[in-house]
Amino acid sequence: MKPAFWQHLDLWARNISPVGLTVVLILLNIIPTHIPGYASIVPQLALMAVFHWTVFRPDLFPLWAIFVIGILQDSLSGAPMGLNTMVFLTVYGVVLGQRRFFLGKTFFVEWLGFSIIAAGAAFQAWVLLSAYYVYVVAPGPIIFQYFMTIAFYPILAWAMGRWHSSILK
Repeated sequence: MKPAFWQHLDLWARNISPVGLTVVLILLNIIPTHIPGYASIVPQLALMAVFHWTVFRPDLFPLWAIFVIGILQDSLSGAPMGLNTMVFLTVYGVVLGQRRFFLGKTFFVEWLGFSIIAAGAAFQAWVLLSAYYVYVVAPGPIIFQYFMTIAFYPILAWAMGRWHSSILK
């Protein structure tokens, strides 16, 4: 018996959900709050999603989606075009190379690995921003954003893990 149209649609919606959730996180990240300097300290929600989905479901998080997510983040946040794209693609490549290490480990090891990779991503963003503006950008906001991202990761990882176990399995 051939699967019905609705079964195909359901499967497609489940398979596109990691990319869709990452786009929702980008939109949450750029909500205007009218707080001065908010954009430079808000946690990098999309970076957390890129890490999580690359570790647990890289088959549903292709390279072209990382590129589109990075361009979307850059265009909506006002960052120099290509900044987040480069950072997300680098994180994707590093995590994909270390994916076997992360699978089957405790959450603490996952969090520690994310902390290290996020530190590299923050450093890369700082270097790219400094090169773009042709002077050394103050690292304070990027460091604070890094710590906010690390602190917020367990909450978002738990939510994405629940989504993965209930919707995608």
